[in-house]
Amino acid sequence: MPRKIVLAYSGGLDTSVAIHWLSARYDAEVVTLTADLGQGRDVQQVSERALRIGAVAAEVVDARDMFLRYFVFPALQAGALYEGQYPLATALARPLIAFLLVEAARKHGADAVAHGCTGKGNDQVRFDLAVQTLNPHLEVIAPIREWSMTRDQELAYAAKHGIEVPVTSEKPYSVDANIWGRSIESGVLEDPAVEPPEDVFEWTAPIERTPPQPARVRIGFESGVPVSIDGEPCGGIALVETLNALAGHHGVGRIDHVENRLVGIKSREIYEAPAAVVLHQAHAALETLTLTRDAARFKQDVAAAYAELIYNGKWFSSLHQDLMAFVQSNQRHVSGDVVLKLHRGTARVVGRTSPVSLYSKELATYDTGDTFDHRAAVGFIRLYGLDMVQQARTQRLPLASDLPRLAARETESGPGA
Repeated sequence: MPRKIVLAYSGGLDTSVAIHWLSARYDAEVVTLTADLGQGRDVQQVSERALRIGAVAAEVVDARDMFLRYFVFPALQAGALYEGQYPLATALARPLIAFLLVEAARKHGADAVAHGCTGKGNDQVRFDLAVQTLNPHLEVIAPIREWSMTRDQELAYAAKHGIEVPVTSEKPYSVDANIWGRSIESGVLEDPAVEPPEDVFEWTAPIERTPPQPARVRIGFESGVPVSIDGEPCGGIALVETLNALAGHHGVGRIDHVENRLVGIKSREIYEAPAAVVLHQAHAALETLTLTRDAARFKQDVAAAYAELIYNGKWFSSLHQDLMAFVQSNQRHVSGDVVLKLHRGTARVVGRTSPVSLYSKELATYDTGDTFDHRAAVGFIRLYGLDMVQQARTQRLPLASDLPRLAARETESGPGA
């Protein structure tokens, strides 16, 4: 009896070739698993293609709500942007797909799962670690790490075996997409000096074709999670899809990033993430009203660690549980509305309100109604600077009058004299 392998199937070149290759290489029956994460493809057609290529079964799971609820929005609450730019659309999808792979393997009695990741990418780490953590008894197969074919050779393999693939050598981009964003690489994009051609983009309009008048949008949050647009309650899927369309229409959401991959190389990545860009800006603006200074500053460290954790494939780790416990506590008062202006490729925060805002106009104003005790500032400054004054008195630190002499000495003797 042939073994069974469950393949994470996107419908692209790599995984389409992998169906045929796995079947021949391992004498296996291949079951495909396609997760609908809002990638914009007809997943039913994708599954039908898998069956035509040779899969014995083609599972399709509508995982959009699960993806947003348990992966995307927690990362948004954390403020997780890898290297300050990438909203982690692809990285967030991998642990969910891995979970679905493990479930499909159990259902079909498979002893292995497979994915279409390369040996130089990050996704191989994300899939392998997640599957090994969730079910260490499953074998993880990565055909691309074994066959070592170039993309041109894959296209030739597909043509030889009659494999239907939606890629041509004229447009050889590698694209991964879900409701939170598109990731595009390969082809001319591998030269970071070359401007991305317009055929790379699908969700965002070029600046010259954006509306001349700006659009305003008001986004409501509850405990750091977006819940409404322009005052109307909105479920996660509809909210993100609406913002993708609106912000993309105004050219918002393009990211051109040379990033540091986990495997040690730099990679030029193009991302389209209109909703993610807008929501991260809005969320950060609301935090300025609702978090204390100390909490906000510590949150920056947590956000960076959280983004690294997601990027590096450690979603199913105890560290993630620990960080999320902090984030959930930190976000309990991050509620309110943020207004943004979308225009010519930019999203700009122009207003923010919260029923639990820490901002006090009475304390901040310089006009009538000022309640700040200006006399208290004198004693505060004396205590705040006491250590500096004491050090200056006892250790003779350089004064302003000493600077010309010190500068002249450095010029004569060199720095550090």
